[in-house]
Amino acid sequence: MTGIDETRALRNALGHFATGVTVVTTLADGGRPVGVTINSFGSLSLEPPLVLWSLANSSGSLSSFVAAPHFAVHVLAADQQALSERFAKSAADKFDDLEYAAGLGRIPLLSGCAAVFECTLQQCLDGGDHRILIGRVERFQANADTLPLLFYRGRYVVPRTGGAFSPASLLSTANG
Repeated sequence: MTGIDETRALRNALGHFATGVTVVTTLADGGRPVGVTINSFGSLSLEPPLVLWSLANSSGSLSSFVAAPHFAVHVLAADQQALSERFAKSAADKFDDLEYAAGLGRIPLLSGCAAVFECTLQQCLDGGDHRILIGRVERFQANADTLPLLFYRGRYVVPRTGGAFSPASLLSTANG
């Protein structure tokens, strides 16, 4: 992109692709928990089981994720918008007053999520202004009864329950 207007237009166009909302966690050197909100998560391979996600090169957490042997991807549930907002901030106190369990390599595991994937870092790739992290899924859990939190055109949305799925009735905004 050559200009700010083109970059903004591209970002707006990409916003038409609804994504799930995830929080990725790991441990930094010294055992400090680290977490970020991302929506760039995707399945890469079933055999072997690989997932990928990306993080901006400008992120203060990037060095922790690149150096850590393990990470967990938490697919947020429809009622976890506040958790998404908490981990979207650049504050160092994201885990203060937050209960979590210890997973693979003692990585923080958040509760109440639609799904959680515990991974071993396999590879980091250059992706322009982001790094692409590829992880091998070692363990996972999913709650079939939990609706996911989604992000669409710059807003949180949640799937509606019941009835047939149609473009008009599928989504409602998370804030009302």
